[in-house]
Parts: sequence; C-alpha cells; structure tokens
Amino acid sequence: MTQVELNTPRILHVDDDDDIRAITQIALEVVGKLEVHQCASGQEALLVAAEFTPDLFLLDVMMPGMTGEDTLAALRRIPGLENTPVIFMTAKAQADDVERLMSLGSAKVITKPFDPLTLASKIVEIWQQQQITAAP
Repeated sequence: MTQVELNTPRILHVDDDDDIRAITQIALEVVGKLEVHQCASGQEALLVAAEFTPDLFLLDVMMPGMTGEDTLAALRRIPGLENTPVIFMTAKAQADDVERLMSLGSAKVITKPFDPLTLASKIVEIWQQQQITAAP
C-alpha cells in the first residue's frame, strides 16, 4: 500500500447561521488548528472556492437561496474541485435524509448540535480516511 501524506485539510465551511459559523470557527481554528474559510451562503462560497482551493467542503444542508445540496452541485462544476470531499452538517438527520446526503457523495453527515471540542479531530479523521481510500 502506498503511504499517503496525512496532513490537515483546508476547509471551506458554508453555513447561514452566524452562531454556528462562530462556534465552528473556534472549534476548527482555535481547538483544531485548521485553516478555514467561512461563507454565509452558497453564492458566497462559489465566489471564493476556486481561489481558496479547499481540500474539504463542510456544508450546512438547510440554507436559504442555495441549499447545501445546490451548493455542492455548483462547487463540483468548478475546475479542480470536482472530487473535493464533502461533509454535510444538519439538524435534520433522519435516516432517509442521511441516506440521501450520502448518495450525493458525502463522506459523513455530522448532526447539529455537535461537540465543538471534538469536531476538528472528527473532521480530520474523516478527511484522512478519504485520502487513504482515494490513494492508488
């Protein structure tokens, strides 16, 4: 098996809720020491994604305008981001909702509310597993 470099991902986080963005930023940047660019909408994410070149999308599901699913579809059309792993975050995590999000290629669905102290390590673990799975 090829050794895969398991560093940490640059994360594009998209959530319309100011409080969730603030908590997530603390959880990922302060606690997890990760590089994060946050956006309040799918439209904003589309404006910054190509320049930021994230390694991972962390998307809220229910947002006005563009949903998380719509945002993912649009992000996938940006050259270089077609295969960027995605994790969805949602308060609506019924089995059929999770199954639908996983069918879109989500690496994981994280339920809100989440534990800010373990969020970064959980995301890094999911991302590293994606890197191992994608290795030749």
